[in-house]
Amino acid sequence: MARVIPLRPLGDAGEEELIRAGWRKQSTLSEPRLSEVAEGYRSMGYEVHLQPYRAGPGCNTCFDAGEALGQKHATVWIRGGGSARGDDELFD
Repeated sequence: MARVIPLRPLGDAGEEELIRAGWRKQSTLSEPRLSEVAEGYRSMGYEVHLQPYRAGPGCNTCFDAGEALGQKHATVWIRGGGSARGDDELFD
């Protein structure tokens, strides 16, 4: 049987807590872009935290439509200095 890891809802207070801990909110995405963006930040030396998206006040039509199609959205948070890889000539 699969083990489910419960997530603690953070809400607005949780965002403030993340910001105080040095996290920066980047974007809210679904797969496959979510994994691509998270891996991109990790490869640049950032810590990455993915927070499941919860609908808030205002228009959520796009998120609701995606959820009806089975998409799961998450918000990407990063922290750290982000150092370029030494073997990448782009950052010479």
